[in-house]
Amino acid sequence: MKETILVVGGCRSGKSRRALELAESYQHAHKIFIATCMPHDEEMQMRVQRHQAERDKSWHTVEAPVELPQAVVAHGTDDNVVLVDCLTLWTSNLLMETDQIDAIEGYIQELTAALNRTQCPVVLVSNEVGTGIVPENRLARLFRDANGLVNQRVAACANQVVWMVAGIPVPIKPPQNK
Repeated sequence: MKETILVVGGCRSGKSRRALELAESYQHAHKIFIATCMPHDEEMQMRVQRHQAERDKSWHTVEAPVELPQAVVAHGTDDNVVLVDCLTLWTSNLLMETDQIDAIEGYIQELTAALNRTQCPVVLVSNEVGTGIVPENRLARLFRDANGLVNQRVAACANQVVWMVAGIPVPIKPPQNK
């Protein structure tokens, strides 16, 4: 069954763990993990290694720091389940490409079109960054705004949205019975 599930929450809220559990609940032949992280320092490399250790050998990793829509389309076949971790880092990577919100919205439209074209379940992870204070500088505000747009657009096309709070999944867009 084709579903799109967005798992959002704050830092260290259990998003990635919950997304992995959801993705592994599907009995599909191939498990595809689409990674958006570009680990530039040792601490981030250690985070990546911890996440990799959480997945068993049945997962195939595809790195797509910017070309996420293309990776979703390429691997969104009916015998797969796709896990994207995470949209927040993808947004950050987009800001390295452009600081124009219109261009970023174009990338977001490509992603939602890709999600709508997939034939398999897709689980996506993203941080909720808009519940804090207004950032003091333009780049930080642009990041917050862009990440908010990504979350809104993906949530709109998702069948289900789960908000993680202190390791507890809170359904904010529950699955619809068909």
